[in-house]
Amino acid sequence: MSAVIHLERLLHETIATPYSDLVTRPTGAAVRQRVFDALREAAGQDAQLDFSAVGLVDFSCADEVVAKLLNQLAQLPILRLGLRGLREDHAEAIENALHCHGLAVVALFADSPRPRLLGRVPDDWREVFAVLGDLGRTAPPPVAERLAWPAARAHDALAALAQRGCLLAHPDDTYELGAVA
Repeated sequence: MSAVIHLERLLHETIATPYSDLVTRPTGAAVRQRVFDALREAAGQDAQLDFSAVGLVDFSCADEVVAKLLNQLAQLPILRLGLRGLREDHAEAIENALHCHGLAVVALFADSPRPRLLGRVPDDWREVFAVLGDLGRTAPPPVAERLAWPAARAHDALAALAQRGCLLAHPDDTYELGAVA
């Protein structure tokens, strides 16, 4: 199960504004606190921040809402955090903020059913993420075979993505995109 946090709704509950834009650092900080409170109620679940009704997102709000939340993820009772309903202009600001912090997140775009990785993501991670999207839940050897890599290289990339909450790792050494994607 996945909890969905509608950012536009939280924005309007937090700031008296007729607009649906996440702009300015104080706005981002206020919305982040509301998101943090909402995520506390989603204990034991994956969670998604829904940008589908958000207008603009500037760098300062991307930093406050997305990057700082990801940095505080260990303090929350949720399993993983993803993004959904993104547009390319949202992604640009978010990707820059994540890159500054060395973070990565799974994002679903409004115009595509295929999840993408945003942030500081090495090429190996992007490649195994794409293959896992095609194969579904699997162990490292089939991923390595598809990419013509040594199994250890595929395992390292899959494990790194799982450590960052971008994949689910299972006790039987299989990985999957899971509910966030």
